[in-house]
Amino acid sequence: MVMENLVSSWCTTVKSLPQNYVFPEDARPGNKIVPIFKNCPIIDLEKAVSDRNNAIQQILQACQDYGLFQVINHGVCEDLIKDTIGIVKEFFNMPNEDKASLYSLDPQKSCRLYTSSFDYARESIHVWRDVLKHPSHPLEEWVDSWPPKPSKYRDVVGKYSVEVRNLSLRILGMICEGLELKPRYFGDELTGVQTLLSNHYPPCPDPSLALGISKHSDPYIITILYQENIGGLQVMKDGQWFGVEPVANAFVVNIGLLLKVISNGKLESAEHRVVTNSKESRYTIASFINTRSDIVIEPAKALLEKNDCRPLYRAFSLKDFQQTHKEHRGEGEATLEVFKIEG
Repeated sequence: MVMENLVSSWCTTVKSLPQNYVFPEDARPGNKIVPIFKNCPIIDLEKAVSDRNNAIQQILQACQDYGLFQVINHGVCEDLIKDTIGIVKEFFNMPNEDKASLYSLDPQKSCRLYTSSFDYARESIHVWRDVLKHPSHPLEEWVDSWPPKPSKYRDVVGKYSVEVRNLSLRILGMICEGLELKPRYFGDELTGVQTLLSNHYPPCPDPSLALGISKHSDPYIITILYQENIGGLQVMKDGQWFGVEPVANAFVVNIGLLLKVISNGKLESAEHRVVTNSKESRYTIASFINTRSDIVIEPAKALLEKNDCRPLYRAFSLKDFQQTHKEHRGEGEATLEVFKIEG
């Protein structure tokens, strides 16, 4: 039964890491102590109400310097966040028979439970996680395809999806202002697709050899991540890994590669990975905002005209971009190099 591929189905029965989860020496975390990312910007969105310009500049600076920041006082109800992470835990800890109808190796299935990466069958080394992934916007279009169990899943996660989408659009609106693009530049064409991805990282027998997610940059517009209170997210800065320490009731905001292109390289997209631990399960919820599939992606013309500069990237389709990202195993710079304009 393929459900047995789920890491959570068998991880408690092994004492050593299976060979097909062991990363090459140059990619594995090893036993080195990774320093905490003390410079990670933490932006208080409540202060944006009284001093919007300052908050916009803080966000823009964080996007330029790191491609990643955390937001607090963001307006998403704390109880709703707790209820959502609680129901995600409940889902992953249900008996396999209650989850079997959702499990699939087919990357094209809209709502699916799987293990490791989107292409488990073809990868040579697996990552140490189980995943539930489904579209979440427009909510009424997708909610009936979501897990029927736990019984409150659709109601709670639906409310959460709407709130996090609103937060995503609010942050994009502030970035839009900071870049001096026209209001609503990030309209439905560039933000019409939203996907929710919940991760379960069970305790790992040897975290020095395995990864929860390998190094990559997000192939989207923007990602909003809730990582609760257990660390594991690491970001690459100046050739070194740093741990992104969880902040109570905060969201981590990742700038995606597509937003880097739209900003003509002005904004960064952080390379990041997830490490495991040997003691406790870690659960996270990521919300990805992406463009519609029929949209041509290119640097914003208004930005080029305003700064009187040439485009760094050629126009491309989402399909071509996603294929290139996959071929380059999520490596951000290698992916964008394909679309760079020479000279």
